Amino acid sequence: MIRRTFMALAASTAMAFPAFAADKDIVDTAVEAGSFSTLVAAVEAAGLVETLKGEGPFTVFAPTDDAFAALPEGTVEDLLKPENKDKLAAILTYHVVAGKVMSGDLSDGMTAATVEGSDVTIKTEGGVMVNDANVTTADIEASNGVIHVIDSVLMPSM
Repeated sequence: MIRRTFMALAASTAMAFPAFAADKDIVDTAVEAGSFSTLVAAVEAAGLVETLKGEGPFTVFAPTDDAFAALPEGTVEDLLKPENKDKLAAILTYHVVAGKVMSGDLSDGMTAATVEGSDVTIKTEGGVMVNDANVTTADIEASNGVIHVIDSVLMPSM
């Protein structure tokens, strides 16, 4: 059951991402997809572009533009202000795990340490989730890691 869920998620990848995504790094893959402009703007504002273009490998749980739009009004604009760079960086690095973790590597209830320092919890029963975010597309390979698309923004305890 879990394997079928992952396979269905991975199959939907072909529609959203070009076949040559694995030739591009995580940032360029997100830019090319077109549904991560808020995430890319946030990565730029936080000064994390060079890191996520680095060797890696990284696993990124990438919230879509719709996920950012679902945050309370003014949240994104406030986070993008220069004086909130550290807070923004903490939120973004909470979406990143060191290493390349493919969907087949996951098990229900497992935890993963994020670059921010806190853990996220993976759920695989009844659909794949990272904390309370649904994974909508899995296993988008990039040259320096993998992206799993999620439908909400993960917030670390601050």
